[in-house]
Amino acid sequence: IGIMRSVLVVVAVACVLVSRAECHTSTTPTPLNSCKAFSTCDSCIQIPKCLWCMTNDTCTDYPVSYILPPPAVCKLSQARWGVCWVNFEALIIAMAVLGGTIIISITVCCCCCCCCKKRQSGPDRDEERFARRREDIKQRADERKVVRKVRHDDIRKKYGLVPDSDHPYSKFENE
Repeated sequence: IGIMRSVLVVVAVACVLVSRAECHTSTTPTPLNSCKAFSTCDSCIQIPKCLWCMTNDTCTDYPVSYILPPPAVCKLSQARWGVCWVNFEALIIAMAVLGGTIIISITVCCCCCCCCKKRQSGPDRDEERFARRREDIKQRADERKVVRKVRHDDIRKKYGLVPDSDHPYSKFENE
């Protein structure tokens, strides 16, 4: 339940950030140095290029050359961007948890799919192995049958039970 709550918060923050960025970038023209003119967090964060620092209650330009604002500009725990109630530390942790959950979910799904495919191909291997075993057994049985027939024919020959035999003990016919 705790993970679901944090995921919902992250999704809500992302939606708010995206919706505010889209709404205010197209409608509000901003001069180049207008971030310093804002005196409240709510008015500052409406412009995507502005960053509110709670330490000294100032609105500054977001340092676009860095992914995260450096400590010289504002501490992460005191920096606000997009919404006033989420600081950068919480945003980073929430995004990391969400990203990790997504990566783990994708990995588990891929592993499950691979395992299911192996299980489906498993009976085919077993069937092939049983078919080979059956074929080997049949071949050995045929070989034994041939050897048995040869032995029986030799015994028949020996006692003259084979009609076309030249053996001295063969039966004489029509004499």
